[in-house]
Amino acid sequence: MPAPALTTDPLVGRHGLKQRVDELTGAARTGQGRALVLEGEAGIGKSALLEYARNAAPGFRVVRTSGSEFEQELPYSALHQLCVPMLKHLDELPDRHRDALRVAFGLAEGTPDPFLIGLAALGLVTAAARERP
Repeated sequence: MPAPALTTDPLVGRHGLKQRVDELTGAARTGQGRALVLEGEAGIGKSALLEYARNAAPGFRVVRTSGSEFEQELPYSALHQLCVPMLKHLDELPDRHRDALRVAFGLAEGTPDPFLIGLAALGLVTAAARERP
């Protein structure tokens, strides 16, 4: 009996999740927003599925962020990581939103307003998506 073929696909047995990612990226191509939450123990393939999603979305802007324990005392550090590739669109935001992000990222003095920062981040992503989804 021949030995079973070895596979290099890290997503063996994940057909359903891959199909879900394909549906999400297909919907995004038509302008429909959707979300998928990945959770679970280390080593179950979350990063491999995210890599699959990145490869399934050619032409799309992919932004990533990751947290580390030492950053937990730095407010908005993950949001800053996420937004850095899109900061060239900061001037496209209304003044209040632009100023809120500048304060959150330590680029200006002031007291951060979490609600306004959230709206501003959404506006920044929207502005960047006009250039590239």
